[in-house]
Amino acid sequence: MSSGLWSQSLCRAQMLPKEDLFSKNELSNYSRYDFSNLWNQTENDLVFGIIGDNYERILIKFFSIKKSKEKSNEYLVSGKTKVKSNICSFKGKITIKRINELKQPKFGVDDEYKNAGIKKQGLLTAVYEFVEDEKQNGSGKFSGKLESIWYLDKNDLIQYNNIEIDSDKYFNNAFVGIWKSNTTGREKICNWGDYRVPNVNCYFDIGAAEISVSEKYQKNGWLIKPKTKWWL
Repeated sequence: MSSGLWSQSLCRAQMLPKEDLFSKNELSNYSRYDFSNLWNQTENDLVFGIIGDNYERILIKFFSIKKSKEKSNEYLVSGKTKVKSNICSFKGKITIKRINELKQPKFGVDDEYKNAGIKKQGLLTAVYEFVEDEKQNGSGKFSGKLESIWYLDKNDLIQYNNIEIDSDKYFNNAFVGIWKSNTTGREKICNWGDYRVPNVNCYFDIGAAEISVSEKYQKNGWLIKPKTKWWL
């Protein structure tokens, strides 16, 4: 990764403060639950990503996310990516490494969810590896760290945590890592997430209530609205 990037101030680097979470890793206690619905809840036009030091826009679409029958903490994934006009198919996996519960539950504006029967809330930490089809032009491999916030509902099901979605600070499903070319081995930073791009230069997204890409980066794929269902 570029050392120049990491010398700058990064924004949206932390989804939940560490002091708000219990330190114990509860992964074994959550092995029976299925977290697969967390990563495909948000409308695709609200998932924002960057690739490379110039923050070129990348589009990510998951087609299938299924919990592995062999490993309780592993999820098998397939989908497509798009950078400029180049589209690639990929397959890979998400492996959950940590589950940390929230000390004090959050119930939204005016405690909207206080009586919803929510049992637990927390942060999921995982690693991911997605490999694009080597036969396709401009393909490579994505790898890095994923963080997602979730809650356990009254029916004992894991749900996507959008309780605080009205907050200006809200984002979810933060994929932070690199993309490595299948042909040249060259690496580029590649981050994406729901509603905001995580771990990027604070000058990139100048929006308050929603993402607003600064003029410096707009020419890098951010001026044109992506075609609806570009993956078809």
